Amino acid sequence: MLGCRVKSGWATAVLVIGSRRAPRVVDRRAIELSDARVPTSRQPYHAVMEAAPRNAARLERTLRRVVERVTKRSLRGLLSEYRRQGRTVRGVALVVGSVIDPATIGNDHIRAHALEGQLFRAALEGAARAVRLPCATLVERALYQTAATRLKRSPAALRRTVTELGDALAGPWRADEKAATLAAWLAL
Repeated sequence: MLGCRVKSGWATAVLVIGSRRAPRVVDRRAIELSDARVPTSRQPYHAVMEAAPRNAARLERTLRRVVERVTKRSLRGLLSEYRRQGRTVRGVALVVGSVIDPATIGNDHIRAHALEGQLFRAALEGAARAVRLPCATLVERALYQTAATRLKRSPAALRRTVTELGDALAGPWRADEKAATLAAWLAL
């Protein structure tokens, strides 16, 4: 299973194999959800918010297409690499900061962040659908409690185990990687 902690313009992706009883982390990396050649695609709704009103709708459509295209290309490339390694991904589990409806947010700046979160999440969900992979979305704030219920372990035990799972890989093992790992573990 592939777990992804979705951010604005990128995601941390972690590949977890094995079973729910014995998960193993075999890869982690960042994948692009925006185009470096189009800097405004990293925070598209901030760019839309600053655009002249007559250009805003067109800019939004353009940046949305950029994000969707890059996200599909990134996910397909990652899955292709895993296939070459003899690994099969059976599903994708996304971890997001929020699933709040941006229309309910009064502050323009905070609404732009919520719209970006919604866009990058939807782009990854769409990319997963395009390659016929089931996709689940989990909110980070409730992730450990959800996992505790489903995996029948305490949140503290899960935190320890997820931290230990990172020992298989060189380099730092950050909160985003731990969240992506736990989401993938839940999807096993």
